[in-house]
Amino acid sequence: MSLATHTPGVARYIAAAEAAAQRRAADLARMRACRFDTIAVHGLYTMQEALDFNQGSIIEPIYMATSQAYRDSDEMEAALAYAVPTWCYSRIANPSLYYFENVLALLEGYQLTVETSCCATASGMAAIDAATEPFLARDPRRPDRPFNFVSTCQVYGGTFQLFAARKMREKGVECRWIRNSADLGEWEERIDDNTRFLYGELPSNPGQAFFDLAAVAGLAHRRGIPLIIDNTVATPALLRPLSFGADVVVQSVTKTLTSSGFGIAGAVIARKNLTCHYAPEDLRADFAMYLKTLPNRDHGPNLSPMNAVLSINDMRTLRSKVDLFSRNTMQVARFLEQHPRVERVDYLGLASHPLHELASRYLFLVDAEHDAQYGQPVNRYGHLMSFRVAGGVEATRRVFDALRRIWRATDLGRVKSVATIPAISTHQQQGEEGRALADIPGNLIRLCVGGEHPDDVIADLDQALDAVDGRSTRVAPSAWSIGGASRALGDGDA
Repeated sequence: MSLATHTPGVARYIAAAEAAAQRRAADLARMRACRFDTIAVHGLYTMQEALDFNQGSIIEPIYMATSQAYRDSDEMEAALAYAVPTWCYSRIANPSLYYFENVLALLEGYQLTVETSCCATASGMAAIDAATEPFLARDPRRPDRPFNFVSTCQVYGGTFQLFAARKMREKGVECRWIRNSADLGEWEERIDDNTRFLYGELPSNPGQAFFDLAAVAGLAHRRGIPLIIDNTVATPALLRPLSFGADVVVQSVTKTLTSSGFGIAGAVIARKNLTCHYAPEDLRADFAMYLKTLPNRDHGPNLSPMNAVLSINDMRTLRSKVDLFSRNTMQVARFLEQHPRVERVDYLGLASHPLHELASRYLFLVDAEHDAQYGQPVNRYGHLMSFRVAGGVEATRRVFDALRRIWRATDLGRVKSVATIPAISTHQQQGEEGRALADIPGNLIRLCVGGEHPDDVIADLDQALDAVDGRSTRVAPSAWSIGGASRALGDGDA
């Protein structure tokens, strides 16, 4: 819309916004020329931004306010028409979210020639729902036409439930599961003219499934549909799916990206002008902005300013942190692979893993070739692995209960090592049939190795595995707080 169609007062604000957009484009170009670590530290929060608008604050401020005030009716009119930058209401946007979103858009789009954008959400599950739901709208030209989507079955348990229960059972949308995601033929068999998108998780949680990302993106684009990838485990420090043809990336920022465990956050990052033959033009042109200003504006799944800034601060050392976690996990995986009480270890970094060679074509520590420590590309495989205890389900529970250094929790990506039994926790609601489909048996322990010295993690695993042959001591609860946590059995308790 031209300035001539607005009142002079509104036109004045729009002209100022256009000048600001030019400054932002220049800042963006300068930052895109920087290395990954510099982007993670600074994002688009420049010194000039700090001096002009944030009283010189070196760290991005937390804007703990619900809404923005306007100078006059002209600015409000321009803002609510989305003709100028605005954060009219924090359910839609907020300056803290703006800084957070720009960091992630730059990191996932690192060294890409196409532009990327990001929409922050309140959790990883909110991101997955936001990323998939717009592609499942009925086609107004053919409202009775059925449609489906294709997804790997080896995904996070919450994702499986979202697709199986919320999409399929409650809404009647068909999800076609891929059992062996490394088999391109299986992908081709599942896709037809009514398929709306393809979805995958790399590496998968907890089973370490992996597939040829570029080849699957090619399959999607030949059909004119988008490929959506959950990049939570690898993060852009190891894998940037958009650079291999994916259209949309989802992140549970709560996990590896942040690692502190202080807050919950999610994000949808997309390439601009993504592939989608049936969607409206504004969705294809800038999917993340489309989400922010339309569906997410109405549904309200957006991130809080506090969690946005907590996440920004955690992401500043992402590359070195993921490198450390990956190296620690490799040592632990090698130990477990040789342990007589371990039936099987799933970690893509092990040469014995059937998908090791394929994963090694994709998983690299970003900018290792520009790092004085390495000076060349190096493979890294992340912090998540799983192992199966010899002796069955009860032996597995004894080993799990005997852990003393490694925390028993459903979380992952922490700076502290964390383990869980997915069959009774993260994937419990999938049911036996769903777990069998995704190959998640009861004797599988998922382990996420953190920043401790690997010798100490290994020592804890070694003593816990001794419990296979005997009884483990367990802390039994005597009561629960109203918040849900149990109190340890004390001397005075019967």
